[in-house]
Amino acid sequence: MGMPVRQSIRIGSYVLANKLRRREKFPLLVELEPLFACNLSCAGCGKIQQPADLLKKRMPVEQALAAMRECGAPMVSIAGGEPLMHPQIGELVDELVKMKRYVFLCTNALLIPKKLDRFKPSRYFTWVIHLDGLRERHDESVCKEGVFDEAVEAVRELRRRGFRVTTNTTFFDTDSPQDVIDVLDYLNDDLQVDQMMISPGYAYEKAPDQEHFLAVRQTRELFRKAFADGNRKRWRLNHSPLFLDFLEGKTDFPCTAWAIPSYSLLGWQRPCYLMADGYAATYRELIEETDWSSYGRGNDVRCANCMAHCGYEPTAVFATLGSLKESIRALRES
Repeated sequence: MGMPVRQSIRIGSYVLANKLRRREKFPLLVELEPLFACNLSCAGCGKIQQPADLLKKRMPVEQALAAMRECGAPMVSIAGGEPLMHPQIGELVDELVKMKRYVFLCTNALLIPKKLDRFKPSRYFTWVIHLDGLRERHDESVCKEGVFDEAVEAVRELRRRGFRVTTNTTFFDTDSPQDVIDVLDYLNDDLQVDQMMISPGYAYEKAPDQEHFLAVRQTRELFRKAFADGNRKRWRLNHSPLFLDFLEGKTDFPCTAWAIPSYSLLGWQRPCYLMADGYAATYRELIEETDWSSYGRGNDVRCANCMAHCGYEPTAVFATLGSLKESIRALRES
């Protein structure tokens, strides 16, 4: 399913156990944001548009751990902001690994040289480096020259030290199918990262650039053309085949944002990390007091062009695990 076999078995067992308990809604992965501050001002991100006093705050490690214990999710993606700006980020990762959670630390990589000695390789720990294209395209995306080269150097050092490294690339309407092919070829063959994640850009309400997010039709056309000629099977993509089918428009899914909830300094965010319709104090409150049927494409106008992983990839995972045919297909294509 686009992930290591041991992890696939763990997630499959977790989903099965919840189904046997007849739990209708449960988390696969938590988007944990222990801070909103960042050392970049990317045009497509609205996180640093938070009030100045909130940008100064850092989530205590115990608060983050308590949230993970409460919801029970087997995976956590630590984002922000830039999580390496958190003074206790090494301790947070260590404690989550001790809990045997699969940890994905998302970073723009600029602080890796200063912070790397605070981390050690583990099968439960993966670095996720944001690379939104090749040199010129990436630097334009993050609004700063030289970031691509620093990120690439950081990836090479992480690989040299034995860490597992994944990349995350967001595409906008300025990207062509050839741009997708070129960057994935580079990450797969030249940089040789372990796996790659891709995402169509979603319109953050507070993002400075509101003109270049992809509509559904554009997303499907972009990935259908990029995936032609069997390309997607040769890339080490960290996605289920059904989610890639979804990006191409070969299938469609309802939104299951409750499966990838977001927890930040403000609490559990409704309905997902891309939209903010209020916050819940507990995961149980989030699940039980949110009208999930009012979100997703066709239900909320703000969701009309969303094909983001936080809403639709868990649906693809559930569909995969619910089908022997799709489970076998996922294993063959992993």
